Amino acid sequence: MNRIKINLPAHFSFTTQLQIRVTDLNYGGHVGNDTVLSLLQEARQQFLQSRGFAELQIGPYGLIMADAMVEYKKELNHLDQINIALVACDFDKLGFDIYYKVYLLHESEEVIAVKAKTGMMLFDYQAKKKQSLTEALIQQLQ
Repeated sequence: MNRIKINLPAHFSFTTQLQIRVTDLNYGGHVGNDTVLSLLQEARQQFLQSRGFAELQIGPYGLIMADAMVEYKKELNHLDQINIALVACDFDKLGFDIYYKVYLLHESEEVIAVKAKTGMMLFDYQAKKKQSLTEALIQQLQ
C-alpha cells in the first residue's frame, strides 16, 4: 500500500498549545480524523489572528481550503496536551500551503503525533471566485 509522506519545512513560525477534550474522541476512544482537521483549523485561525487576520477576513476576502493531507504518527487521547506548530509557505498567485506539526507533550518530551498540509486559496465568498494574492499579503503571512 502506498502511503503519503509529508516533508515538513525546517522552520515553523507559529505554535499554539491545546488540550484534547472528551468531545474530540471518536468511537475508537481516540481523536478521529475529522477532529484532527478541526484542531488544525483552530491552530490556523490563531495563526491568522496573530497576523491581524481571520479565515473569513483577509481584507475583503477569506480563505478556502483547496486540499488537505494528514499523516498520522501517534494516537491522541482525552486530556493529552498538544502543541501545533505551523508555517505558511509555497506562495503562488492564488494561494499557499500551510504545514502543521502536531506534538504530543509526554512528560518532558515532545512526540510527533500528526504531520499535515493544507492548501489555502484566497476566495471572494460574495462573488464565489478565487482571488489573487498581493505581495503585501504574502509578506504578512510569511
